[in-house]
Parts: sequence; structure tokens; C-alpha cells
Amino acid sequence: MKQSTKNLVLCAMCAALTCVLAPISIPIGTVPISLATFAVMLSAAVLGPKLGVISQVVYLLLGCIGVPVFAGFSAGVNCIVGPTGGYLMGYLVLALVEGAVYRAFSRHPQKLLKKSGALIVSMVAGTAALYTMGTAWFVAVTHTPLLAALMACVVPFLLGDAVKIAVVTVLVPQLERVFSRINQKWQTAA
Repeated sequence: MKQSTKNLVLCAMCAALTCVLAPISIPIGTVPISLATFAVMLSAAVLGPKLGVISQVVYLLLGCIGVPVFAGFSAGVNCIVGPTGGYLMGYLVLALVEGAVYRAFSRHPQKLLKKSGALIVSMVAGTAALYTMGTAWFVAVTHTPLLAALMACVVPFLLGDAVKIAVVTVLVPQLERVFSRINQKWQTAA
């Protein structure tokens, strides 16, 4: 029972983090720069694939029912079906891919990569999946040629996403230590 309560609290915290950070954005065209991907990357690394996806489902549902949690404090289903909807739905893919890859690689770090390397690889893989889904949706909705879509929807974000990946790589080991201590306290209290 305590484990499910802990998971529920962590999912809620990560959904709240995304809700707080995602609206902070810089409009540079159809697709704005926002801190949403930072929150999703952090959530996936801390929670893993299943709970990371659940936290982002909560975020998306809040936005769909009208809570202004999307970039630029927007909300509504129209954001999901609009040109940037593929990126919003892509947060689920980012969380799933990153969480799964990180868990798989970090279980055997000596064989494949050190833990920080595994985290970086997982975030790059998840971000690539996000870019693929979001750009494909953007092309389908706007009928923009692929190269033009890549120049508008991917290239301007590469440097910022690299910075986000670097920051998450620094934060996650510290958060994992904190959660490990919390888990030990919960187990001794039981």
C-alpha cells in the first residue's frame, strides 16, 4: 500500500512540475521553445517508463480540460489536434522511450555505459522519438514540406534540448540519492 501511495505522489509531483514549467515559453514560430521537455525528461528518468508516462497523461488531461498548462498558458483539445499536438502527445513517447532505455542500460552499467552515459543516451533516444512524432504530425496537419518542417520544428531546438539533457544528467543522480534515502526511511517505518 505504501509503495502505491509513494508512486501516486511522485506521479502527481512530476505532472505538477510539467504543469508549472511547460507554460513558460518563448514563441519563435508555430512551435514555441518551452521547458516542458525538461520536465518530461526529468520525470522519465526519476519515475521510469510506466509512471513517467502516467505523469504526462495527467498533464495532458489537465490541459485538455482547460487548465492553461500548455506552452504560452494555452489549453484545450484544440492544442492537441493543432499543428503542435504531435509534440504534446510526443511527451508520452519521450517518457516511454527514455524511461525504458534508461532502466535497461542502467541495470548493467559496467557492460554498456556508465549510468550518466545511459541517461544521456536514453534522453537522446526519447527526444529523437519526440521529434519524429511531432514533426510527422506537424507535416500532416500543416502540409509543410519535410525539410521546412525540420528547419522550423527541430533545428531551433537542438541546442536548448542539449542544455536540458545536460542539466537533467546533473540533477538525476542527486534526486536518485534523495529518493533512495526516502525509500529506506519508508521501509524502516513499516
